[in-house]
Amino acid sequence: MTKFTDLNLDPKVLKAVADAGYETPTPIQAGAIPAALEGRDVLGIAQTGTGKTASFTLPMITLLSRGRARARMPRSLVLCPTRELAAQVAENFDTYTKYSKLTKALLIGGVSFKEQDQLIDRGVDVLIATPGRLLDHFERGKLLLTGVQIMVVDEADRMLDMGFIPDIERIFSLTPFTRQTLFFSATMAPEIERITNTFLSAPAKIEVARQATSGENIAQNVVMFKPSRRERAGSEKRAVLRALIDAEGETLTNGIIFCNRKTDVDIVAKSLTKHGYDAAPIHGDLEQSQRNATLEGFREGRLKILVASDVAARGLDVPSVTHVFNFDVPGHAEDYVHRIGRTGRAGRDGKAIMICEPRDEKNFAAVESLIGKEIPRLDDPSRKGGKEIPEAAETVTSEEKPKRASRSRSRKRAEPTQDAKKSEPKSDEQPVAEAPQAETPKAAPVASENTRDTKRSNSSRSRGGRGKREEEVLGLGDHLPTFIAKSFDDR
Repeated sequence: MTKFTDLNLDPKVLKAVADAGYETPTPIQAGAIPAALEGRDVLGIAQTGTGKTASFTLPMITLLSRGRARARMPRSLVLCPTRELAAQVAENFDTYTKYSKLTKALLIGGVSFKEQDQLIDRGVDVLIATPGRLLDHFERGKLLLTGVQIMVVDEADRMLDMGFIPDIERIFSLTPFTRQTLFFSATMAPEIERITNTFLSAPAKIEVARQATSGENIAQNVVMFKPSRRERAGSEKRAVLRALIDAEGETLTNGIIFCNRKTDVDIVAKSLTKHGYDAAPIHGDLEQSQRNATLEGFREGRLKILVASDVAARGLDVPSVTHVFNFDVPGHAEDYVHRIGRTGRAGRDGKAIMICEPRDEKNFAAVESLIGKEIPRLDDPSRKGGKEIPEAAETVTSEEKPKRASRSRSRKRAEPTQDAKKSEPKSDEQPVAEAPQAETPKAAPVASENTRDTKRSNSSRSRGGRGKREEEVLGLGDHLPTFIAKSFDDR
């Protein structure tokens, strides 16, 4: 069996690895590290949770042990799709450079440019960044990439999903042609394959698992959920989720709940908190400080349930996660593999449960096709005993009552108006003498002969007393007002 001591790593790196408690490399590490140490380009394909991060951090530290960084010119570059993954890679470097004198800088959004500029100005050996923030620094003239010797692209397929491929291609063009490139991904989409063919030179391809496979140590189940009514789907689905959490009992040490939309992340987190569960949300719209605090609390065990968007689906390493709940079937089948990969890490057992609505059955079929097996079905636990679903129904009923009442009140307000219109006397039925002249100027206009006579007399006076007209004039007719004729003459 291969050990880390057999991989020709720097003795200082081996000492740091031993302090971290590792002796035997994973298959992706055993295949990628020797090729990287030889200076070859590497294309690593492995399912999530297999130790891809150490596959490039350990050889990078060994290769960079000799040399010195210059101001604004990093010696190596690691690109990550999300802030959380970039921060995790930075933590790995801190762990493995414990006895090495290498400097690093983390360039992610949500952090002051000034602090990052100060680190770059001093010179760094390792630059870890998200593509957007890296290009921001470059365009501001604060960074040069001409000194990059080793470039790593982590979670390349996630870069594709997030639309970073044009940025990746631009960053590649800013680095030297002689660089060493390490590409790591859990899946290999056609677009990713095109980039590897363009920017990698005769890479050593390390594929330790069939593309987009799920770990055999993860028990998977699905609940085929059908709401009683369309407008109750959200509340009933959250009731199913709570019932699933309760059914796991003490076996659920901590868990991650994935939602497709950020708004659903907030709604589910608030619903769980309202019902007494220890839960908090994390997604891209939250402040970076809040995201960091939430992740730290989850890692340290102070938070039991993390409700997340796909920002937490890639690369986040919390070894003790016991459960993953897919509140929504992911729109991309590959995301399912990454989501459930948050559990069952480092050889541990894990459990993944998904809720599938009728509208998601097409995406669910794509998931089963991708992983190559049928996911066992579970009975809906919320319908046992009839506790949760009636609760959701009552909530909807109470919300609907005010709407019905408001409609009835609006009808009542409308009816008198209609009756009033019906009771209005018509002009040919009302004698002229019965309409008092004093009330006419301020009263609402009514269709009476007396009112029309009053309007005519007022009209006559406004025209200089030319006398009453026997018939009411509608529009201008054949008469052209003087002011209009004058305006045309002026032109």
